[in-house]
Amino acid sequence: MSMKQRALVIAVAMIAVGFAAAAATADPLTLNSTTFQDGKIMPKKVANNAENSRNNPNCVGDNVSPQFSWTNVPDGTKSFVFLMTDPEGRGGAVTFHWVAYGIPTTVGGFAEGEVSKLSDKYVAGKSTQGVGFYSGPCPPRGVMPHHYTFILIATDFDPTEMPPGLTHGEVAEKIAPNGGPSQHSKATAGLVGLFVNPWHE
Repeated sequence: MSMKQRALVIAVAMIAVGFAAAAATADPLTLNSTTFQDGKIMPKKVANNAENSRNNPNCVGDNVSPQFSWTNVPDGTKSFVFLMTDPEGRGGAVTFHWVAYGIPTTVGGFAEGEVSKLSDKYVAGKSTQGVGFYSGPCPPRGVMPHHYTFILIATDFDPTEMPPGLTHGEVAEKIAPNGGPSQHSKATAGLVGLFVNPWHE
């Protein structure tokens, strides 16, 4: 192989590596869970328990938060926001089950049960239930499954930028002020887990 041919091969290889790197960084932010499959019924253990819910009879589980992991973090991300909502909750007025933010980029997920209590891996917001940790499903009996939506948001907020205790609405206002387009979100990813009472797969 001549020097010119060798140089051409090296140049082509470098271009290929460049394209591969670009393709890798272009992959979308992805949220995964080993506890449940997207769009499927979640296990009974993830539902809230009697202790956390003031003995609500619709809370039939152990309040074990699902496992989560994420990949393909976009450039410029400084922290993550994690939200759990039930759009059918409170008769359609929406229930906000978990509001967490200030999650540093060194965190790539949560183990099962890890956020069933407060953790130094996130800044605790304020859920509809008035707590800063995960509060599992408690849908009323005899209705269609509720769609519990888990949203991960990559943001340009420093991990300590937002104070503890913010509600879902206050966090949303920080991300997209005055109901306008997002000014701080780099990417979003989500999963939907179903839950029904009485529980059945």
